[in-house]
Amino acid sequence: MAPANSQRSSSTLPEGYREDNSKGAMLRFEDSLPRLPVPSLEETSKRYLKSVHPLLNKAEFAATEKTVQEFVKPGNIGQELQKRLQARREDPKHRNWIYEWWNDAAYLSYRDPVVPYVSYFYSHRDDRRRRNPAKRAAALTTAVLEFQKQVDSGNLEPEYMKRLPISMESYQWMFNACRIPGKSVDHPVKYLHEDHKYFTVVRKNQFFKVMYEVGGQQLNAAELEKQFNRIYKMAQKTPAVGALTTQNRDIWYSAREALLSAHPANTTALETIQASGFLVCLDDASPVTLEERAHQYWHGDGANRWFDKPLEFIVNENGTSGFMGEHSMMDGTPTHRLNDYINMMIFTNKLDLSDSNVRSDLAEPVAVKFHVNEAVNKEIHRAISDHESLIAQHELRVQAYQGYGKGLIKKFKCSPDAYVQMIIQLAYHKMYGTCRPTYESAATRRFQQGRTETCRSVSDESVAFCAAMADPEIPPEACIKAFRAAVDAHVKYITDASDAKGVDRHLFGLKKCLKEGEELPDIFKDRAYGYSGTWYLSTSQLSSEYFNGYGWSQVIDDGFGIAYMINENSIQFNIVSKGLGSERMSFWLNEAASDIRDLLLPTIEGPKAKL
Repeated sequence: MAPANSQRSSSTLPEGYREDNSKGAMLRFEDSLPRLPVPSLEETSKRYLKSVHPLLNKAEFAATEKTVQEFVKPGNIGQELQKRLQARREDPKHRNWIYEWWNDAAYLSYRDPVVPYVSYFYSHRDDRRRRNPAKRAAALTTAVLEFQKQVDSGNLEPEYMKRLPISMESYQWMFNACRIPGKSVDHPVKYLHEDHKYFTVVRKNQFFKVMYEVGGQQLNAAELEKQFNRIYKMAQKTPAVGALTTQNRDIWYSAREALLSAHPANTTALETIQASGFLVCLDDASPVTLEERAHQYWHGDGANRWFDKPLEFIVNENGTSGFMGEHSMMDGTPTHRLNDYINMMIFTNKLDLSDSNVRSDLAEPVAVKFHVNEAVNKEIHRAISDHESLIAQHELRVQAYQGYGKGLIKKFKCSPDAYVQMIIQLAYHKMYGTCRPTYESAATRRFQQGRTETCRSVSDESVAFCAAMADPEIPPEACIKAFRAAVDAHVKYITDASDAKGVDRHLFGLKKCLKEGEELPDIFKDRAYGYSGTWYLSTSQLSSEYFNGYGWSQVIDDGFGIAYMINENSIQFNIVSKGLGSERMSFWLNEAASDIRDLLLPTIEGPKAKL
């Protein structure tokens, strides 16, 4: 990913890419990005069969192969669905054929609570110079506002993948936006930043409106610190209206209706939070360990939050800080860039935080007042109870592996991401003696409105590698050969997935093209289809030297959510499950990482790396 201030001449871009500077720097390539392609039935069927082969026995695979061949045969339903999907792709109404379908199915129609099942978090590295929470909050907010100015003005430099510009459209949902609960389906709202030059702060469950621009001039760090200190003094424990956002989306919708009908002023209060640039949560907690921090940023107490906001920055009593993001309109890469940027600006002293001038006419933060009646209060207590019960079912562990990191992996001449995926596969095999379907997120942002595709991490090669490592009779040379084959297979699949040649989104699109009353094709009834898309391991990587944590939850009750960061000299795993033994998985990840290191160390030419 290119730095925020990088520039690229359009003359070096392949044919077809062009700049439209009328849209501003950030979106200047947007309209010339290629549209998401529809893979051919033939290539998807071959790739699909290859992906399910290691997950099935011979009889099951033979049956699945026959079903797939029948589906794609000329004149059969697969060909007809492919024509419909291609027609949708060519329809000018859809810049990306899957965009609305996927946003709806994966997020907006999803009814389980966004926390813990959809939201994700980053834990920031400690800022030793700002242990005071008001000072830390002021520095963070100053940096966030610098980034927001670039987004709002459209001057943020686009990102690049393999030297090609990628879609920046989702950045428009970063600031002054909110997810709104609906009956059976939610919807996003975006407000004009020109009309809402403020952010909201929540302390002791009470919300405050803080203007970040006064008299046409942005508040400096000293002025922001004064505003945060005022809130620390002003805040009084109030009914936790924010806890309602932890609920099942249909329950939250009904509770929101009750809140709106409780008092006319509640409409304005809700709108104030929804339209704010972002949210800053000033928490009572003082987390120290990596697990304590992860819990604090992932869900906190469930009350001092508004989980429908895409950006929530959390600052604790001891000055530690982090971030929590709502996922529906924006994936992790934009917020990763934002959080990496704000910490980089602070830690490298690129922000002027020295101005101590505080204007005497600085208005106090304005309390956002909710009027809570008995019915709403009952919903709040219900939400808090449900949230506590749900979080209690989850086990979270952090494996901060210090044995090595990206530096040594590159000496092994491996893709760091594929390497760590094999650590995860080996750890799971050590724990269960088998390999099961694994999801890794692959970005498709080089296409218009691109979001993600599934990289299926389990391959014949990865299964063979795990089996070789489990067999003491297999010599190291054979294990190394099996490992490199597994890494190569993974790199091939994730490269294809990023080029929109995965299988999951294509099959999803074909299924969506069925008309009412048409029978579901056998390929979608086949056990292999359901099983191969059941993510016993849900994984993804985002790395930053400015973070000491990153994670989310599992996606099925029988599975693990494993987020990982690959830094220069360390690998960190955030492991979440529902009572499956996250502590044991943490142990096996540690052992697997060491096993692969020990296996490959003899292959390094020249002086051995210091460990």
